[in-house]
Amino acid sequence: MKESWSAFDTFEPHFRPLVVIELAKNTKEETKEWLTQRIVDKKKNGGAQLLVKPLVKEDGGKIDGNQNLYLVGASHLRLLLGAETVGLVKECNDNSMRTFTYSSRNTFKDFAEDNHDFLTMAECQYIIKHELENLRAKDERMIPGYPQAKLYPGKSILRRLLTSGILLQIFPLHDTEELKKLRYTWYGQVKISYQPLDEIRCYFGETIALYFGFLEYFTFALVPMALIGIPYYVFAWEDYDKYVMFASFNLLWSTVILEVWKRCCAIMTYRWGTLLMKRQFEEPRPGFHGVLGINAVTGKEEPVYSSIKRQIRIYLVSLPFVCLCLYFSLYVMMIYFELETWALNFHEENESSYSNLMLFVPSIIYAIVIEMMNRVYRYAAEFLTSWENHRLESSHQNHLILKVLVFNFLNCFASLFYIAFVLFDMKLLRQSLATLLITSQILNQFVEALLPYWLQKRHNTKVKKRVYSVKVDTDLSLFEQVNLEKEMGTYLGTFDDYLELFLQFGYVSLFSCVYPLAAVFAVLNNITEMYSDALKMCRVFKRPFSQPTANIGVWQLAFETMSVISVVTNCALIGLSPQVNALFPDSKTDLILIVVLAEHILLALKFVMAFVIPDKPRDIQIKLARLEFESLEALKQQQMKLAAESLKEETHGEKKMN
Repeated sequence: MKESWSAFDTFEPHFRPLVVIELAKNTKEETKEWLTQRIVDKKKNGGAQLLVKPLVKEDGGKIDGNQNLYLVGASHLRLLLGAETVGLVKECNDNSMRTFTYSSRNTFKDFAEDNHDFLTMAECQYIIKHELENLRAKDERMIPGYPQAKLYPGKSILRRLLTSGILLQIFPLHDTEELKKLRYTWYGQVKISYQPLDEIRCYFGETIALYFGFLEYFTFALVPMALIGIPYYVFAWEDYDKYVMFASFNLLWSTVILEVWKRCCAIMTYRWGTLLMKRQFEEPRPGFHGVLGINAVTGKEEPVYSSIKRQIRIYLVSLPFVCLCLYFSLYVMMIYFELETWALNFHEENESSYSNLMLFVPSIIYAIVIEMMNRVYRYAAEFLTSWENHRLESSHQNHLILKVLVFNFLNCFASLFYIAFVLFDMKLLRQSLATLLITSQILNQFVEALLPYWLQKRHNTKVKKRVYSVKVDTDLSLFEQVNLEKEMGTYLGTFDDYLELFLQFGYVSLFSCVYPLAAVFAVLNNITEMYSDALKMCRVFKRPFSQPTANIGVWQLAFETMSVISVVTNCALIGLSPQVNALFPDSKTDLILIVVLAEHILLALKFVMAFVIPDKPRDIQIKLARLEFESLEALKQQQMKLAAESLKEETHGEKKMN
């Protein structure tokens, strides 16, 4: 049973800053006073009941240039009550995982009234973010000082401040000591070992930890392909007849690794507690706009936008634009093939080491163009998806991912399909695959990690000089930390990281049978990717807010779709092999029918395997079933208790009447 907020005094004598709020420089004083008051007000008065203070000198004067920086924290009691509100799941003394409640706090492992480490810092910051985002307007009709920034009862104050440009950013602070320890265990030592996923989860949250868990798992899953690929490359480099065996192994591999990942994911998320967390009702996303109306589900006043208008925007604008981009991508691909023809003719005429190198130039140029087109299209896809005005963040993300995946798939793999199934040139396919894979990996490493790290390091040096020029006698380290972190780039989520792995999975699963070293280069890239991504998270970007999650979401479906396509592709490659063609010298129709039949059998086998291999291990299934049974029993007991009390009151009332 939840405790009443009015029963608690959540004052904390020792302020621990957890989150930073940065307002615009020209923010009016009345706006600041109103916002800070709403943050500290008690819950019963519509506040967040948190702690907040500006960045100030020891004598109380505000530091020049930082009048709009505020530090937000919370008392230990307030965080425990917040943990119950957001439904955090913690381990109990009997080793089971249960949703935390303040009334039963003593039944949870490692809980003590004076143990402020019971909740991780990431969980504390997530609770604060949740409470700030749930600050709702009561009877205000506008942001004080900004008549154009309209409010209505129930509107999220933080989201209105963001869309109005009053609130610039809100971000969680790093814990410098914990970050040093994590950096040392994560990438501070050059050694072959597992990543500290539990420590990553405690510091960055489940979403980031799951990405690194998937990256590590996928790298290990590539090792068998790499081990088979090396001798295959050495002993059968020019013998295309032998790629039938490699393609057959590919079919089995691409299915098994995804099914086993589901089990590994369930084990991790159960241990972290997110597998049991109940999905909360999704609020409208910050960028959603429309005419003020009543939500038919909640009965609350909020913006309403016609779904017909949204569908018109999707099918009459977004879809034609995506098709136009796909056509342009195919046009660029045909230019690439003209360059390939020119390079081949040049080599035949000259036949020198220089002309031999020129054979790789078109593929390198095309790989660079592909990366540039992918990035430009990404901005266009984000603009279009925002313009479509989806109400929920999940719907917005799904439409964005669909647009990006379709274009990236065609842009990256169309040339390979054309070479394999139109030109039937396996030598060119191998060369193009190798060039595209290696070039894209080098570009991604440089653009995503090395370049941002170098720029951030230069910027940090300038900020430190500016900070030290300000003579303050008080907590310079906190002042310096806030100023350094607020200037860091914002981590935009795991979208690009998963997209990179998705494309890599495509290169390996679709055509690696003709270039067996693809898996080897993928393993080497992923090992360096672990270190570069770790460096990026710890040194380049602001600390992201923790986001509880139970799986990798829509990316699981994306990888499984790619796996299905790989079955079709590898069956077609087997059908094109001279070895198989020799079995049907007279009738190509029989060959096609046999290949299609084999493809259907393998697809059926794939879906049978997906059905037979459980998504969750047996012990976790039992634990989840037991928790569901206990919760139903508890609900039944509560209903019986209420019914008994109601009957008792009725009996008492009848006695009084008599």
